[in-house]
Amino acid sequence: MNQLFKEQRSVHVLYSYKVMKNYIEQVVSFIHDGIVAGDYVILIENEPFYRIIHKELNQRLTKEQMEFVHRVNNFDFYYSSGSYHPPAITDYFNKVVQPYAENKISFRSWAHVEWATMEDPLHLIEDFERIVDQAVNHLSFPLICAYDGNRMPDYLITILMETHPYVLMEDDFIPSEQYKPSTDLKKIKKTLL
Repeated sequence: MNQLFKEQRSVHVLYSYKVMKNYIEQVVSFIHDGIVAGDYVILIENEPFYRIIHKELNQRLTKEQMEFVHRVNNFDFYYSSGSYHPPAITDYFNKVVQPYAENKISFRSWAHVEWATMEDPLHLIEDFERIVDQAVNHLSFPLICAYDGNRMPDYLITILMETHPYVLMEDDFIPSEQYKPSTDLKKIKKTLL
């Protein structure tokens, strides 16, 4: 993982997990490796998972290193406007990363993407993921977007494969053959910092 991040800072990765234990191992490793590499880590995570992650990190990191972890509640992040609304999420994202970007502080991010029900407008995820893909390239930082593979319908998998240039499989990144970079850069760049 770190080798890819050393070679290329702009890395947008899809991670579809099915087993919580594997998920926790991946996110803890991502955070630990990031801090050792000198990055701050923005962790967008739910409260129950964060408690487990925090416990694991406390066993691996010093108190000083733990200060490199900036946790954002993923429910607040994705539903700050009361629903899954890409413009509101983008505004929230900009506020979170602004101090790092303005001060040229190296950071990476892990985002656990969740939604309340299958009735949520999952097609909006495509809009948001395209904006995020451009943000990763514009601001030059690694981002892993984690989705519960048990809750992903086929059409969502297709959307995610088209909006992420890399996929995390076990401990290896593979290029997504279905990736389609966004073509409307002007529209997307207006929404970024």
